[in-house]
Amino acid sequence: MNQYRSISCPSLSKPAWHQAIPLVLLEAALVVAWSSGFIGARFSLDYAPPLLVVFWRCVVVTLILLPFVARNLRRTSPAVLLKNAGIGLLAMAGYLAGITQGIALGVPAGLAALFADLLPMGLALLGAGVLGQRLAWQIWAGLIIGLAGAALVTHGAIAWGDAPLWAYALPLLGMLSLAVATLWQKYLPPSQSLGLLPNLWLQCCVSGFAFAFVEGVQGSLAPIPSTGFALSVLWTAGLSTIGGYGLYWLCLRRATATRVASVLYLSPPVTMLWAWAMFNEPLSWLMVSGMAVSGIGIWMVVHTEARQARRPADGRAS
Repeated sequence: MNQYRSISCPSLSKPAWHQAIPLVLLEAALVVAWSSGFIGARFSLDYAPPLLVVFWRCVVVTLILLPFVARNLRRTSPAVLLKNAGIGLLAMAGYLAGITQGIALGVPAGLAALFADLLPMGLALLGAGVLGQRLAWQIWAGLIIGLAGAALVTHGAIAWGDAPLWAYALPLLGMLSLAVATLWQKYLPPSQSLGLLPNLWLQCCVSGFAFAFVEGVQGSLAPIPSTGFALSVLWTAGLSTIGGYGLYWLCLRRATATRVASVLYLSPPVTMLWAWAMFNEPLSWLMVSGMAVSGIGIWMVVHTEARQARRPADGRAS
C-alpha cells in the first residue's frame, strides 16, 4: 500500500482557490520562483553579507503578511503555533543558513547547489529509514536519473574549493533540515495546520529572529542604504520567499513530498537560464541534456505515483 495515501491533507477537506489551478502549472511556477533564490543570492553578494539580506527579506515578508494573518493567528493555540514555528525554523532558517553560510565559508556555489539538489533523495531516504515508507523501484530510479540530470547541468560550476572540511557539511545539513521540515509538515494533523499565509508568516517571523541572532553576532543588522541592497531584499522577499516557499507548501498540500521535491530537479537548469538572461552567462548543450535527463526522471516519479493512485480504484471497479 502506498504510504503517502494515508497522509491527511487539510486542503482537500474544503474547496480552495488553488484547487482550480492544474497542479502542473503550480509546479512550473514553483520551479521558476525557487530558482530565483539562487540568482537573488548571487546578485546580493555584491552589496551585502548574505545573511543580512536573508534577515531583511524575512522582515519584509513578515510586515507585508501581518495584516492578512493577524486575526487567524490570534485564534490559534500556542501549542499549534509552537509546532509550526519549529517547522519554519527547519525549513527556512536551517535550509538557508546551511546553504549561505557554506558558500560564505568558501564552499563553491555549484557544489552547494548540488547538495541542495539532493532534497528528493534526502526525503526518500528519511521516509524509508525513519518512517518505514516503501517506494516503488521506478520512483527510486526516477530520483536517481533526476539527480544525474541536475549534476549534468551544474557540472561546469562544480569545483572543490578551499573551505574548511567541516564547512562542506553545512549545505548538506541545510538540505536535510528542509527534508525533515517537509515530512513534518506533511504528517501534521489538519487540526494542527495553519493556513498557507499564516504558516508562511510564522516561518519568516521565527527565522528572522534566528538570522538576527546569527548575523548580529558577526556585525550590524542595519540595512545598507543602496539600491542594490534594496533590490536584493525585494527580489528574494517577493519571488524567493512568498513565491518559492509559498508555492512549495501549496504544492505539498496537493501532492506527495517525493513528487514536489523531484520537480525541483528542474531548478538548476532554470537557474542557468536566469543567469544567462541577467548575467550573460553562457549556456551549453550539456545543460540542455541535463534538463532533459531530469525531465525523464521526474516523469518516472509522477507516472509511477499516478499509476499507484489509480490501482486501488481500478481494483474496486472490477
